[in-house]
Amino acid sequence: MTVSFGHVRRSVFGISMRETTVARRGFRVDQADVRLRLERVGQTFLLGYHAAIKTSAPLTLAHQLDEVESEFRGFAYEGAGMGLALLDQLTPWRPYRVQAFLEGPGNHHAYMIHVGIGWMWARLCWRIERPLAKLDPMLRWLAVDGYGFHQGYFHWQKYIVERAMPPRISGYAQRAFDQGLGRSLWFVEGTDIPRVVNRIESFPSERQADLWSGVGLACTYAGGVDRAAIEALQQSAGAYRVHLAQGASFAAKARQRAGNPTSHANMACEVLCGRSADDAAHVTDIALAQLPADGADPMYEIWRRRIRAHFAEEAVTS
Repeated sequence: MTVSFGHVRRSVFGISMRETTVARRGFRVDQADVRLRLERVGQTFLLGYHAAIKTSAPLTLAHQLDEVESEFRGFAYEGAGMGLALLDQLTPWRPYRVQAFLEGPGNHHAYMIHVGIGWMWARLCWRIERPLAKLDPMLRWLAVDGYGFHQGYFHWQKYIVERAMPPRISGYAQRAFDQGLGRSLWFVEGTDIPRVVNRIESFPSERQADLWSGVGLACTYAGGVDRAAIEALQQSAGAYRVHLAQGASFAAKARQRAGNPTSHANMACEVLCGRSADDAAHVTDIALAQLPADGADPMYEIWRRRIRAHFAEEAVTS
C-alpha cells in the first residue's frame, strides 16, 4: 500500500478538532451562538494548519484556503502559517516554505501568517530569539503575539489565572506576548464583557495596556457581540480606550489588506475608533510614514504609539 508523505505528516503532526471545543478548553461561554462562532474560528485555524502540512505548494495551498468563507478565511491562513513554520523548522534543509508563501499568494494575509508562526514557537517550546531575528523587522512581533495567544488559549490557567510569563522571553517580546494574551481573553471569557474586564484588572497595571490592545483586536476581528456590548467594553476601558482603538485599527487593516471585510468589524471600529473600518485602517497607514529603525523601542511599538496618539488627539479635540 502506498502512503503519501502528506498522510504521514498529518498522522504525526495532526491536531484533533476536539481541541478547539469550548468543553475541551474549559472556557466559560454562556451563549450557544457565541460558542459556535468561537469554535468555528478554532476549527478554521486547524483546517488551514492541516492543509499546510499536507501540501506546502503555495498556489495549491492558497486555492484550498480561499475556499473558506471570506469572514473566516484569515484564520485558515493563520493556521497555514503555523503549519508551514513547523515544516520549515523540522526540515532545515528546505526552510523556505513560509517565505515562499509570503512572497506569493499568502502576501495579502501576511499579518495572520506571522501570528501563526508564533503558534509553532509555543508548540515546540524553543527559544525565540533566533527565529524572531529572521522575520520581517516590523511584522515579527505579530509572531510573538501569536505565541501569547496560544499560551492563553491552551494554558489559560497558568497564563491568565496565574498571570505567568514565559521565562524564555524578555524585553519588548514580553509586551507583544501580552498583546496576544489579551486576544485570547476574548475566547477564554466567551466574549463576556464584565469577565474580560475583571480578568484584565487582575493583572499588574504595567501589563494592562497591552491586554486591552489585544482585546480590541479580537473584538473587531473575531466578533461575536452586538453594538451595546462593544459600547460597554469601551466604557469599561477608561484610560485604555486608545489601546482598544489601536487594536481595533490593526484588525481593520488586517481585514482590509486581505480583502475580507465584515459588518461586525465595521461596527466595532465605529464604536472603538469613531470611524469606519476602512478609515481606521487608514490611520495605521498614516502612522507608518517615515518610521525610524529599531532603537530603544522597536519600530513596531513606535507604529502602535503613533496610532494611539492619533486617537488620543481626536478624543481631545472632539
